[in-house]
Amino acid sequence: MTDEALKDCLGAVLPHLDERQRRLCAGAVAEMVGRGGRTKVAKLTGMSRSTVIKGANEIVAGAEVSDWVREEGAGDKPAIEKQPGLWEAIEELVSPTTRGHPMSALRWTLKSTYELSREVKAQGFVASAELVRRLLAQNGYSLQAPSKQAEGSTNPDRDGQFHYLGGLVDAFLDSGDPVLSVDTKKKELLGNKSNGGTEYQPKGEPVRTDVHDFPDPALGKAIPYGVYDVANNEGWVSVGDTADTSEFAVAAIEKWWDTLGKHKFPNATRLLITADCGGSNGYRVRAWKWHLARLAERTGLDITVCHYPPGTSKWNKIEHRMFSFITINWRGRPLTNIRTVVELISATTTQGGLTIQAAYDAHVYPKGVKITDAQFNAIPITKHDWHGDWNYTISHTPQTSN
Repeated sequence: MTDEALKDCLGAVLPHLDERQRRLCAGAVAEMVGRGGRTKVAKLTGMSRSTVIKGANEIVAGAEVSDWVREEGAGDKPAIEKQPGLWEAIEELVSPTTRGHPMSALRWTLKSTYELSREVKAQGFVASAELVRRLLAQNGYSLQAPSKQAEGSTNPDRDGQFHYLGGLVDAFLDSGDPVLSVDTKKKELLGNKSNGGTEYQPKGEPVRTDVHDFPDPALGKAIPYGVYDVANNEGWVSVGDTADTSEFAVAAIEKWWDTLGKHKFPNATRLLITADCGGSNGYRVRAWKWHLARLAERTGLDITVCHYPPGTSKWNKIEHRMFSFITINWRGRPLTNIRTVVELISATTTQGGLTIQAAYDAHVYPKGVKITDAQFNAIPITKHDWHGDWNYTISHTPQTSN
């Protein structure tokens, strides 16, 4: 069925259904269409993508028949409807101290919700700190700690790169192709060392740890490299103990593909990776591109890489969608060995549905391995017209010699 015919069909049926029936009908059609169906149905019907996804999930789970129908307009009205001008008042208060960027999913405000609550109450509104927090979150704001204010020098093409990266992410997601956010988490000392944070223990019985946090030569450090699947809210972490090299980074992406990716995206022919501009996956690192070329050749995927501009690593999605929750999950617990690290990472979940798989990578990754000019020049890489140093695609087909 063509998109036009599908649109006409849905347009003829949906107006005669109640709210729940429309959602389930849209979800059922999305499942019938298959890959990319949820985005397509949302565009054809004008429904939000989250509503179509919810309907599809209900269909997959086996939605029960129900006679309950919520009356049109039922339920408590949003606070901004009951108090016209409330959000405008809040936004007016935060706008002088807002530090925005083109990635609409994340903006920062330097004022606390309690301070904002007091200020809007002084203007005659009724707004608790919790209500202010919810309204800020709904409109793309989050609280920035003072330690996050110094970003260093700003590249003049920073905003342009965010727009370009965001457009590519949307294009890949809309076509049902995988989008990954990757990075190395902070290296962790292994042993009976104190770990920041607290957890509930019997009163007077804290976990006893070493007085000094000197590295244990026998245990060393754990090096977690994370791979976050943006579309499915799933993560993979390879935990190594030798070195954070490009070979280790690409091996983690390969583990994700073999364990999760190829099953989630069986028809994929391309892959988008978003990464910081430095470290083992930096845009200047030859070994990163060389090992990606080996991965592209093995998997048959054309791999596109978009790097975040310098000084903007905190906006990498893996930081606030995965790593932050891992840190919360193991706070207050000594990371005694690699097994403990792997188990705590694997046990990390969120109410939003995040799941993570982790495994120990026992392979030895030597540092200082050089990629020769001949090897580098043989990489089948195509630089994009916009900032080809930050944005490039590596073909799965090896370059043929002339």
